[in-house]
Amino acid sequence: MNTLPWILRHPMRTPRLRLFCFCYAGGNAIAYLPWQAGLGLDIEVCAVQLPGRGARTGEAPFSCMESLMRALMPVVGALDELPFAFFGHSLGAMVAFELARRLQGLGLAQPEHLIVSGCAAPRHRKPPRQLHLLPADALIETLREYNGTPHEILAHRELMDLLLPTIRADFALVETYRYQEAPLLALPLTVLAGRSDDATGPASRTQWQRETLGPCRIEWFEGDHFFINDAREAVLAVIRAALLHEAQAQVPSH
Repeated sequence: MNTLPWILRHPMRTPRLRLFCFCYAGGNAIAYLPWQAGLGLDIEVCAVQLPGRGARTGEAPFSCMESLMRALMPVVGALDELPFAFFGHSLGAMVAFELARRLQGLGLAQPEHLIVSGCAAPRHRKPPRQLHLLPADALIETLREYNGTPHEILAHRELMDLLLPTIRADFALVETYRYQEAPLLALPLTVLAGRSDDATGPASRTQWQRETLGPCRIEWFEGDHFFINDAREAVLAVIRAALLHEAQAQVPSH
């Protein structure tokens, strides 16, 4: 399978582990490429670009989680057998979680670590706000509240008219998602959360422990829903420490 449209990366010569990164609603995978410098040579950042954005603007975005899962599974398996991990923020956390469950359920290669960020535990999500059904003006105001889209873009109506169909599809992915019982994951799980994030409640973040048989650790950062931007250096330090611990565990002892 050709992963070119799906994966944005700066290939490392001898990485110990790949980190597949999944975006928040309306996000562009290119935002993860600067992370490579912060994560170093041992971790290769593989930013997953979904249809409907960037060079894939002309492609129809996914609005159904089941269809997205079917498309993503062969993408992860198309690269070589280097160990890998998943990171996702907000919508991306749900995508990463569901993809890890699907891979485990099919007995395929699984991530060494799952890092979920800015996302309520899937059993404890708030009722859907039906954002994907809002009129354009109301949806733009909602994006302003989330504080993740530059104000100059939100004020550019022609540009927003181009972006809104993909944003609606992303919100539909979130709001039509229904949690299904499945065997617990068998991997370490790290939860990243912003102290001022009103999008998810503190209790719902701590409930991620119920999704894995492995250890679950929660890390708090100063900031709102997009603390991954404001506290990027601290976030990358936590990610790097967690992943290199897993990569070290893969090295055979002599």
